[in-house]
Amino acid sequence: MAAKDRIGKAGQAARAAQGNRYIQRIVEDDELRSSLLTAYGAARSVYGRMSNGKPPARALLEDRKLQRELKQAADALREASNSLREPPKASRRRGGRGRALLLLAVAGVLALGLSEGLRSKILDIMFGAEEEFDYSSTTTPAEPAPAGVAGS
Repeated sequence: MAAKDRIGKAGQAARAAQGNRYIQRIVEDDELRSSLLTAYGAARSVYGRMSNGKPPARALLEDRKLQRELKQAADALREASNSLREPPKASRRRGGRGRALLLLAVAGVLALGLSEGLRSKILDIMFGAEEEFDYSSTTTPAEPAPAGVAGS
């Protein structure tokens, strides 16, 4: 009966957590979770440095690393607090316009690469139509030297 009672209490706790807006924010907001984890890690480190045998007042005044970790913990807690006060950010859809533009660009490159007619039309639009011309030389070919004169 004790196990069943514990399961019931766990279910009640889970339902209470689902209704708690702060817990929902922690679950949904990666930035908030990161701030809380940073604050927790810094606070643990501070606690470890404070319990090294020195009097706490002396440790606070002399230990620069302890001061830096306290500041880091305070900054992370301030950031988490500000994040909790702000309304939740709208979750962005994955893909969206960026994915559609990327797909369109890839399709365009493939079409240009595979279709010579499309490629020539695009080049004509960008650089103007290619002019057709016939090359005719304005110079006359040099006359070959007589065979007897060149080999003397």
